[in-house]
Amino acid sequence: MIFSNPHRRIDRWIRENSGKVDFATGLAFTLLCLLLTATIGFSSSLLMTLSLVAISLMQTAPLMMRRARPWLATLIITFGHLLQLAFGGLVLPSQLSVPIMVYTMAVYGKRWQSFTTLGFGLLGALLATLSMFNSGSSPTGGFTFISFDTMISFVGLALVVTVSWTFGDLARNRRLTMKALQDHADRLEKERIIERDLAAADERNHIAREMHDIVAHSLSVIITQADGARYAAVNDPEIAITTLKTVSDTGRASLREMRRLLGVLRKDEEVENRPLPALANIPDLIQNAETAGLKVQFSYAGSPRKELPAGAELTAYRSVQEALTNVVKHAGPNTAASVQLNWTSRGLELVIEDNGRGAGSLTFEGQGYGLQGMSERVALYDGTCKASPRTGGGFIVSVFIPYSED
Repeated sequence: MIFSNPHRRIDRWIRENSGKVDFATGLAFTLLCLLLTATIGFSSSLLMTLSLVAISLMQTAPLMMRRARPWLATLIITFGHLLQLAFGGLVLPSQLSVPIMVYTMAVYGKRWQSFTTLGFGLLGALLATLSMFNSGSSPTGGFTFISFDTMISFVGLALVVTVSWTFGDLARNRRLTMKALQDHADRLEKERIIERDLAAADERNHIAREMHDIVAHSLSVIITQADGARYAAVNDPEIAITTLKTVSDTGRASLREMRRLLGVLRKDEEVENRPLPALANIPDLIQNAETAGLKVQFSYAGSPRKELPAGAELTAYRSVQEALTNVVKHAGPNTAASVQLNWTSRGLELVIEDNGRGAGSLTFEGQGYGLQGMSERVALYDGTCKASPRTGGGFIVSVFIPYSED
């Protein structure tokens, strides 16, 4: 794993350390050009050799900052080539800096700087050609002509400059496109995180409102039963004892609900005055799904050993609702589903299956925020929730809610 994809790591290191790379490559190129200029032996004059070395240094040293200060480097290199014209048609190895700098400006410079550098390069090709080939008069008199060799030289140099600029401009467009795609990906990632957090917060606030409904209902029962026990204690003490047992059971159930749901409270909101759905409302839910065009088969097996808390029944109802909603939204047309409600010795088991084609894309790690909320709800009652694609196609959701402890 350490040596996997070395070219990607090298490319990443180069992009992250572009200044060091430019300095190292520019320094190596400068030293090579200085060495070649000093040993070629253009002239026996020491002053001539030193002058050419100085010009070569001016034409190559700015490459060490070609991406950090591209426009400044271009101006220095251009001035160095203008000085070279004073020495006639000499060709220096350092002139290779021209296509390098034209390419660099096309990639990293501003648009006006890029086109200006292209103009400098073409003008330099013309001046270099005129300095290497003498344009003269014809043998018959004053008609001045440009030789065929001169035109070929100019076209060749201009072509080198143009090709360098073209490749640089293509690299520039690719760089800007990759940057735009990266910015778009970062923006989508931030939006996905925000959407996930909002969905989770909305689900928790929904649970908090439902907890308020459950607790308010339990307290109403406790108050009513307590008042009845107080009045019955005078005439029929046994009825008062039975009533107080009901108060005690209701209080314990309410306390369990508060312990389970208190952790998800985040802020106070206005409570919705609506009845809480329960297991008895699942047939109505299935009927609504069939009205939306989904074929649903409902089966009921077993009998409860004991009643589930109101919050657990609500969780079971919401699980079936979320599963059927996902089938309607993602499974495609002509889809059939089945809802199995089984009472076991340990608790309630719900199985929702479909034979569709689209719901299999939903997972807890993906964009299935409803499934995440379902799992969170079931976990509050020590239950389990599993959702996965079926082998033969479609999707299956399995929920188990155990009986609560006394």
